[in-house]
Order: sequence, then structure tokens, then C-alpha cells
Amino acid sequence: MDTITHTLFGLTLYGTVDKKKFSRQEKRALLFTTIVGSQIPDIDVISKLWDTEGQYQMWHRGITHSIFMVPVWAILLALLCYLFWRVKDRRIFLMGALAVFVHNTSDLFNAWGTGYLEPFSAVRITFGTIPIIDFVIWGLMLTGFIIAKKSKWPSYRVYRFVWVAIVLHVTIQTSQGYIIYQQMSPNYEQQALSAGFVPWNYTVFGKNSGTVEIVQANLWSEPVVQIVLQSNENADLDTLFIEKPEAKTLYEWSPFVVIVDDDELLGIYDPRFYRNGQSFLFEYIEKER
Repeated sequence: MDTITHTLFGLTLYGTVDKKKFSRQEKRALLFTTIVGSQIPDIDVISKLWDTEGQYQMWHRGITHSIFMVPVWAILLALLCYLFWRVKDRRIFLMGALAVFVHNTSDLFNAWGTGYLEPFSAVRITFGTIPIIDFVIWGLMLTGFIIAKKSKWPSYRVYRFVWVAIVLHVTIQTSQGYIIYQQMSPNYEQQALSAGFVPWNYTVFGKNSGTVEIVQANLWSEPVVQIVLQSNENADLDTLFIEKPEAKTLYEWSPFVVIVDDDELLGIYDPRFYRNGQSFLFEYIEKER
């Protein structure tokens, strides 16, 4: 998910706690924990500063997003809360763990995926059933905020209902995506899924040999092939990988790629991010004329 959504997750988690008996320091520690815990896995972006071998695409959303890092981050947050506010409360650890878990798990559902099982598996897990910016989730959190401010219900109960609604939305969205994925899988040798910004609408990316189809699909109408791309599967990519290490990383990171080999360029791109005639995940070198 995007940074704004992760921040809103943290604020909404903070809202679920009944803080009537909390001191000011405890409230500050809890707010710090839920917001920072909702952001801290993305600390891996600083790896760009020392990436000289084109490995950033593998490092980002890698080990820091592992499910096995959840207690590590939670312990760090609890220690910081004790250092800053002298707050020592197991609820801080638990909310920190929950915030990190929500971050790492929610990132599984969009097309970018995560190294959820690192360091025991290098596989990038991606379901592609939730867009990276989900306006339904934003709307649910905004609705909860308004109700919490205007109604007589305890705000923490309102925000708990918001989380139930978010989980229900993700479940429905993912179930539909799974059905579509299974329905389309017999048509392709390789396949990937990406959710659209409009709920219950998906893009299926299917590859057979050197042909990649981009298909719009939902459960109530026939799939529509929108774009057909050609991939030069016989191209020799060794030179590309030597001159552009990022290309080899992209090749390993993506479910599959489209290979471009013409008079001007040798390159690969991830078709899941194909927009307006090009993919923004495109690594290439120019050929000598």
C-alpha cells in the first residue's frame, strides 16, 4: 500500500484502543507506536543510498517486510517508547506488532508483493487483488472518523467496526480476484493479476510463449483483451544484464517480463505496470548504430 494508507492504518489502529485510563505519556507512546509501526517496514528505501549493483527492487519490500520481523520491530518500538516516555506496557508491544503485521500483510495484496517469508524464501508473494491505493479503504476510514466525531458511540468501538469492514472488503475483493484468476489460468502458461481502482474489476496479464495479453475482467461480464504485446523470447539478454544490473533484478523479481529486442533497444519490462504505451518498470540499453 502507499504511504498515506499505511499512515491511516496507524491512526485507525490508535483509534481502536479505549484510552480513558491512559496518561498523556501513554497516549503519546501508543500514537507513536501505531504510526511508526505502520511505516517502519518501508525503512528499506534507504538502501537506494548504497545500491551500486541494481538490487534495490529486491531489497525494497524484502526482509523488512518479512512476517518474521514483526516481533523484532515491535520490541524496537517498545524500547523506544520506554526511552522517550518511560512507558513500559505490554500493550505497546502488542499494538506495535499488530501495526507492523498489518503493513506487511496488506502489501501482499497489491501487485508489488513482498518478501513475506524472507530469509527462508526469496519468493515475492503477490496476490494482486487490492490496488496500491484503495479508495474504498480510505472511504471506510473517513466514514469511521466522521461517525466517531458526530455520534455518541465510543470512538474506539467505531474504529473497531471500521477494521471489520476493511477485512470484509479485502475478503470480498480477494475472493473475486481468486475466482477470476482460476477461470483464466487455463488460457495461459504464465499469469498475473492486478486489481483496478474500481472495486471488483481486475486486469489479468497472461503470457503464452512470446505473446502477452492484457485482459480486463470481472465476474459479471466476459473478459476483454485490451492489449496484445509481443516478447522476443529468443533475445540474448547477457549483455543487458552485464551493462544494466537492474534488468537482471527485474527479470528475477517479476512474475514474467516482455523482452524488447529491436534495432534501437534491448530491454525488458514488467507488463503489470504497462500504461499509455509503456511500462514504468522498464530496463534497457541502447544499441550502437
